[in-house]
Amino acid sequence: MLPQAAAALVVVLLLLVIVRLPWAGDLGMHAATVQRLRHNPLHPGNPLVDADTPSPYYSPWMLVLGVLAKLTGLSVFVILRFAALVGLTLLVTGVRRYVRTLTPHRAAPALALLSLVLLWGPLLFNWSGFLGLNSLALTVSYPSVFALGLTFHFWAWLTRAVREEAAWARWLWLGVLWALILLCHQFTGVVASLGALAMLIAARPARAVVLRLGAALALGLLLLWLWPYYDFFSLFSAGADLEAIHRPLYAHLAARFGLVLLGVAALALRWRRDHWDPLALFFVLGALVFAAGGLSGHYSWGRALPAALIPAQLAAALEVVSAGRRAVRAGWACVLGAALAVGAWTQVGTLGYVTGKGALPSVVAAKYRAPWVGYHWITPWVKHGDVVMARTSAERQIPAYGPYTVAPGYPDVFLPDATRREAAVTRYFAAGTSTAERAGILREYGVRWVVGPGSLAGPGLRKVTTGPGSQVLYRVVR
Repeated sequence: MLPQAAAALVVVLLLLVIVRLPWAGDLGMHAATVQRLRHNPLHPGNPLVDADTPSPYYSPWMLVLGVLAKLTGLSVFVILRFAALVGLTLLVTGVRRYVRTLTPHRAAPALALLSLVLLWGPLLFNWSGFLGLNSLALTVSYPSVFALGLTFHFWAWLTRAVREEAAWARWLWLGVLWALILLCHQFTGVVASLGALAMLIAARPARAVVLRLGAALALGLLLLWLWPYYDFFSLFSAGADLEAIHRPLYAHLAARFGLVLLGVAALALRWRRDHWDPLALFFVLGALVFAAGGLSGHYSWGRALPAALIPAQLAAALEVVSAGRRAVRAGWACVLGAALAVGAWTQVGTLGYVTGKGALPSVVAAKYRAPWVGYHWITPWVKHGDVVMARTSAERQIPAYGPYTVAPGYPDVFLPDATRREAAVTRYFAAGTSTAERAGILREYGVRWVVGPGSLAGPGLRKVTTGPGSQVLYRVVR
């Protein structure tokens, strides 16, 4: 009962986090995506800047959220809370269903969930698509969590389909689900694909299953090709910016993921018992892709790391219920419990997203990372579709409320003049830029508002209000 109770507490904590919806990372991008689809579901344009370009963020799930926002009139942030609730539900139920394909033990799903969120390392690590508790608290409303939840269900259905030699209809549904995961979050789609490949290799399916698998794969590829909001296959030629932003994934590996070594040991034991173990094969495939990315300089391949982490974390949990003699299982449970306690302490600052920093003991508050404040303070004046000149931190938040910024706050492989826009923002805020040059930049991009320091005050700008951190909102006067 202890694992189930602990897992329930984790789920309750995340539900309370959803109420607060702490803002950090990419939340502004996803809110902006819903904003654009809400106002124009058929032709939303670029989610961040005033340009008519496609975007890989326009996925089927975000389209559903955008239409829901349009039909209900609810705030985008309320819609994102709904998205978080759906994503968390899919994740918890998906983990349970997939673990049930590996063992019937009652405690296994709870142990698996605890390992997925706590078995990381002594150095806090947050990134979309990674299931650490603190990371999940900040990304629970993201499409990556929705896609991960679907992925665990996909693996469960796939495992049963291979075992039961399922009918054509079920295999075609698996092809649709595979395409849906890839469209909703491309990196999670890679993880889903590696896991599926490992499960198929382990199952060594008969010829009839292979034919059905081929049909499912063909249908999935067709749906990827037909998706109208962006060209999925053009993402394979993404530029250097995507590699640079993912290079940090290869830093501090031992500190970030050291506790997962317990799971690697568990995988070795599983492989020793069965050389066709699907979790062991899954880990090898994920580790190979991750290593290849680091060696070749394709650092975006580092987003496949969950394909190594997830099977190791699951294996660590499963050894508690399947490690042979009772004494061995008890010893393994003690070791896993200690590792989970270390992981929980590393991420204990997550409590602050529910209670606020002031309610935390000082030793816990030291581990709390404050979320972003947001730019709701500009919304009484800045309206949907207005263009705002702002720096990177503001660029990542302002579009969430409906306005555009001059440059995108995130790499955009479909925006041809992204580099030129970024250079224009840099020139505008540079200390030596003349008033005339600044005015020219504002005219070029149709800027109506500027968010910046008080030192910008001068001809062509009229101060409207002051926000957190002494930021000032200026109206452009022409």
